[in-house]
Amino acid sequence: MSFNKYKNIADVLQEFPITYSERNFIEQIPIEIDPYFQNRLNFLLQEGVIFNSEYAICESIIYPILVEVWRNYADKLLLWSHQALNYDENLSGIPDYMIAQRSPRGKVILEKPYLIIVEAKKDNFEEGWGQCLAELVAAQKINGEENSRLFGIVSNGKLWEFGFLQAVDFVKNVKYYVLDDLQALMEAVNFLFNASFEQVK
Repeated sequence: MSFNKYKNIADVLQEFPITYSERNFIEQIPIEIDPYFQNRLNFLLQEGVIFNSEYAICESIIYPILVEVWRNYADKLLLWSHQALNYDENLSGIPDYMIAQRSPRGKVILEKPYLIIVEAKKDNFEEGWGQCLAELVAAQKINGEENSRLFGIVSNGKLWEFGFLQAVDFVKNVKYYVLDDLQALMEAVNFLFNASFEQVK
């Protein structure tokens, strides 16, 4: 069984003792957007075919935004793309992106704790959150530390939703962020990276 067997949040809640709630927890942290990055993104949006598949959304929108924010935290955090995450036969698969602690042994080692899981979905946010929450549960079990806060992102490129899993509580941010307001979106992503950075010893 892989993460994609979970079609919505309720599927995960039925299998694991997790409570679900919604509230706004994102506190936008200012970030300066590099003009080169902004121009390149604008070019892709105007000239590229980028919303035709999840792969195109990943490569053209989600990954560049994650990289732009991650650059500020690269001394402690590492961004992984399409790396296997396996806890057991029910919790295994390949998230689109993961942010984890940078290993002192080098960047080729996927080091605990895992901190942020990102799932790209072309249209279906309900299914995206089912997969993302299952991935967060797997990451939490692998980390072996329930009290830390693991963040999740589900995005179709244009719209970004955020949540976190801490102990047995999954909280989804009520407010969502949109690509059209890139500044606010990147400040929200920056909040997740900053909070993750602070959890790394």
